[in-house]
Amino acid sequence: MLVTGASGQLGRDLVSALSGEVPVGGRRGDPATGRLGTRPAVDVVGADHAALDVTDRGVVMAAALALCPDVVVHTAAWTAVDACEADPDRAFAVNALGTRHVAEAARVVGAHLVYVSTDYVFDGTSARPYLEWDAPRPLSVYGRSKLGGEWEVGEGATVVRTSWVSSAHGPNMFRTVCRLAEGRGPLRFVTDQRGCPTFTADLAGAVAVLATERLPGCFHVTNQGPASWYEFAAAVVKAAGGDPGRVEPVTTADLEPPRPAPRPANSVLDNAALRLAGRPLLPDWHDALHRLLPG
Repeated sequence: MLVTGASGQLGRDLVSALSGEVPVGGRRGDPATGRLGTRPAVDVVGADHAALDVTDRGVVMAAALALCPDVVVHTAAWTAVDACEADPDRAFAVNALGTRHVAEAARVVGAHLVYVSTDYVFDGTSARPYLEWDAPRPLSVYGRSKLGGEWEVGEGATVVRTSWVSSAHGPNMFRTVCRLAEGRGPLRFVTDQRGCPTFTADLAGAVAVLATERLPGCFHVTNQGPASWYEFAAAVVKAAGGDPGRVEPVTTADLEPPRPAPRPANSVLDNAALRLAGRPLLPDWHDALHRLLPG
């Protein structure tokens, strides 16, 4: 199995999960919970950007022909939402055209493709959580470029949409809150954007099962429970042993400076495809947070 973007926060945990270093749904040293199923360790090659630049069709094809993987899990992406807004060509080159290259290479070697997408393919105007079958309507360059990647994967591929991803490594909101909490003064986070915080320790296990079982179609995979960024930040500060009262609510319109890329107000994903298939869902995000930051 080949994992692109292996140095990213999801890619790192996914390689560990696939290689058997981390049980499905658990942590090192924990018994597997089997939340989405069980699977043996597989031979996995993790390729980071230096080894596999997905914008280079020749490099991608050469890697696929040399490795001949049975499954390709494509996590490589440019996820800097505001930076994407300023450089749409780069966003589409990586997230859309890069996915075209990976999908083509997977077809050539007969590999099943798993593509990791985002809640930002939706505009956030729905009054309810988004289903896998709801029509996408992205607001930002990042969201449009990731939707472009979805259109490139082809019939029979697996699309995993997730949201608000955090982990112990890499740039993410969890680590940002922890860093800011070390300082003094109030911490201001928006209360009018809602989503499902998702931690890679759980997400990686779910993606590993979907990949090894080669389940086709679109799946929303998140930790359970909606939250605003304000609620998430307060929970992180509390779990880290700080005073959650330092976290203050602010509206998106009142952010200083304003963010270049528009965000969906509601990007809560209903994990309906898993739920209706009778498959267990990931645990509540508070559970995942306290496993990462026991407090």
